[in-house]
Amino acid sequence: MALTFYAEFPPCPALRPYVACLWAAKTDGAAPHRVLPDNCVDILWQDTGAGAFAVGMMSAPIWVPATGPVRIVAVRFRPGAASLFLGAPLRVLTDTRAELADLWGRADAMRLQDALWQPALTTAARLRLVEQALLARRVEAAPAPTLGQRAVAIIEASHGAVRLEALADALHVSRQHLALQFGQQVGLTPKLFARICRFRRASEALRHGGAIELAQLALDCGYFDQSHLIRDFHDFAGTTPATWRR
Repeated sequence: MALTFYAEFPPCPALRPYVACLWAAKTDGAAPHRVLPDNCVDILWQDTGAGAFAVGMMSAPIWVPATGPVRIVAVRFRPGAASLFLGAPLRVLTDTRAELADLWGRADAMRLQDALWQPALTTAARLRLVEQALLARRVEAAPAPTLGQRAVAIIEASHGAVRLEALADALHVSRQHLALQFGQQVGLTPKLFARICRFRRASEALRHGGAIELAQLALDCGYFDQSHLIRDFHDFAGTTPATWRR
């Protein structure tokens, strides 16, 4: 399935602490396509007549079947923020999707679905409707970041290289407590979240960094050695670094 259009848009100021971006796409739907783990939760609305759905955190790549031409508008949440809008712990969404009607109620979900695909609307107008719906449903956030959000900030600042013992020590909690809270609030284990951070950095560097040696890439991205880099490409992209580079 080839993208004939894809664009990301910044959220309104009130949503910036929670939303990484809104995005819109058009596809030709001619063939299946692969989606890789990205440490984010998205909600997608499509013009196919099917209901909107939330896609949880992913621990492995998935193949999306060909469905024919489709237009999409979507929201991508910052790690740990989606539960404020979905009303469910993120662990229950890991490696699965949930119909928005089950999370928001059928009436509210269908009302937005119908409004979004009025023929006269522009992409910008559709995204404004999504923002309005999110603002109306947002659960009031705690005055301070959650443990999961603080852990995410440390992991992302280290590009996934921080050791779990050091992470727990920095947050003044046990590894067991960190794992429990992180799973509920973010949707993955801290270790897996960090691995995906490293993989994303390595995959971007490999795709755009020219003829970099794999051993040097592994070192630059915080891997113990090249074999660990290769393992992550197998687990998160279903391919080898050499194939990914091409």
